[in-house]
Amino acid sequence: MSYTGDVSPGGPSDTRELDGLTIRKCSVGTMDNNAYLLTSTATGDQILIDAADDAPRLQTLLGEGTGQVGAIVTTHQHWDHHRALSELVEATGAPTYAGTPDADALPVTVDHRLTHGDRISVGDIDLDVIRLTGHTPGSIALAWTEPGGRVHLFTGDSLFPGGPGKTDSPADFTQLMDDLQARVFDVY
Repeated sequence: MSYTGDVSPGGPSDTRELDGLTIRKCSVGTMDNNAYLLTSTATGDQILIDAADDAPRLQTLLGEGTGQVGAIVTTHQHWDHHRALSELVEATGAPTYAGTPDADALPVTVDHRLTHGDRISVGDIDLDVIRLTGHTPGSIALAWTEPGGRVHLFTGDSLFPGGPGKTDSPADFTQLMDDLQARVFDVY
């Protein structure tokens, strides 16, 4: 597999073929935000994670998939993760999902307010919701488990390859680290 995960704003998607799911990743906007399109290989059902910016580029990403978008999930309330949300919801009619404490800060009415332990199901795609308080009050990560048991995490800005996401206070940092330890590192 030639998947590296390396993408640049406005550039081509990188595609990862897994047992049961295709993950397409692209980067959008001046903040170099990642957006992910998950496509079921069996049904073509799709989930978009973070309509961050550049609606035309994200429309192209959606066109790379094979089916209808059944959900648009926003990982947290920061502006750089939802700038194209309104336009994509209007274009697709897809229901929206976000962590409960962040939902009212988004530019659309959130159809499904999420808490830790919830599950998002679209066709045969099941994503477990992990609340990671600290970056924002309602930040969430999503976990998809391959049929063989390997887990893939989509963490928004709560976790990066070099460590946790930005926090605004020592208390927020401690909360994020505690949530990451208990809900990610100890579980996955």
